Amino acid sequence: MSDSPTKKRESNAEPARAPEGALRGLGEAATGRLRGLGPAPSWNPPDCGDIDMRIAADGTWFYCGSPIGRAPLVQLFASVLRREGERYVLVTPVEKVGIKVDDAPFLAVEMLLESEAEQPRLKFRTNVGDLVTVDSEHPLHFVHGASEGLKPYVRVRGDLWALVKRALFYDLVDLGRIERVVNEDWFGVRSCELFFPMSRASEIDGL
Repeated sequence: MSDSPTKKRESNAEPARAPEGALRGLGEAATGRLRGLGPAPSWNPPDCGDIDMRIAADGTWFYCGSPIGRAPLVQLFASVLRREGERYVLVTPVEKVGIKVDDAPFLAVEMLLESEAEQPRLKFRTNVGDLVTVDSEHPLHFVHGASEGLKPYVRVRGDLWALVKRALFYDLVDLGRIERVVNEDWFGVRSCELFFPMSRASEIDGL
């Protein structure tokens, strides 16, 4: 008995592409680096153009239009992410490919508040498991969005930032205080003996 037309179409269909096959050097990168350090500075592989990979504004990674559901694989991709100018690239020892990022490449999903000698210390955990302490190397940065109001970001490494979830932003506002900065009153938060301004004190009613 011959196969039905439906079965023939199924057998001729293009197999789904696995996201781990997008980078030939992904396995080598995984064994050669510790998560959180990013690509090694010595890696300068050929640029192989862009691939169909995107990080959505909510932190979800997509490959060929489908979400990547395996957290360890997302963490592995995140560990080889680098920003070069306005372009985001995944870098392994043997190749470099560009990807699209809708907003920030990471999302801060948890905030921790510690205190040492009465000095507050803020920490954020990202959606890929990195723990970042807010300090001079990992500052907070606040941007006025087109429709969503003030948007907070924290630097994770290099020029890679994490968007702080809206619920955590309200927690930051609760920790806020007014300090004098360059002869002007600003509302912001403190961490590791540094003050990170959010908005002019005269504008805090709009936060």
